[in-house]
Amino acid sequence: MKERSGEGVEDRRRMVFRNLIAALKSPAHLLLLVTGFLLAAPGPRQVASTPPFGLPFSSPPGPNTWLLTQPYGNTVFAYRQRRAFYGAGQGMHFGVDLGAPCGTQVVAIGDGVVVGIDQTSHGAGPHNLMIDHDNGYASFYGHLGDRTALSLGDEVRRGQSIAVSGDPDLTCSSRPHLHLEIRDAPACAGASARLQSLASDRCRLESTGARRWFAGRIPTGPG
Repeated sequence: MKERSGEGVEDRRRMVFRNLIAALKSPAHLLLLVTGFLLAAPGPRQVASTPPFGLPFSSPPGPNTWLLTQPYGNTVFAYRQRRAFYGAGQGMHFGVDLGAPCGTQVVAIGDGVVVGIDQTSHGAGPHNLMIDHDNGYASFYGHLGDRTALSLGDEVRRGQSIAVSGDPDLTCSSRPHLHLEIRDAPACAGASARLQSLASDRCRLESTGARRWFAGRIPTGPG
């Protein structure tokens, strides 16, 4: 009995397999099968049509205004200075450095509320500022030239002037720049600042020739 039962199961398996092969030979059945797979497959990941933030300066980037001097991530400079300046990130640069003359007006990259002013735990002196946005992120502005005139709890609008850029060495000649981070709110952790988050012309921002020209006039260094 057991042998016959086993043979019956095997016969049914062969029959199902033959029916499946026969169905695939039919163009109509094959089209139906492919359509089913396509409908069941997950769609493409939705990407925001516009970046969530603007630029931290009202003027466009250029040799006579401001330019990217150090991007986010495991940069060569951050790795080489991982013990001197970037120990907390093990050689990671947690934001983007935008070289600009001291006194350049810094604007909010999005609507939000001021949640931090001159927080020494975040570094980036001599002055810094943190703004909490309603989209789950916070923006951090470091190496400001002066303490902001804003107060904790103040509401700001995108494009509003919030501070002026400075120089971490307090000379305005060694390496004046703005250090910008985009963090997870409200904990303000997970610092980053990829250019995809900013409404900018990345080709213009990352122009190697312009960066090299500008670097001779705006010295760069650790951010």
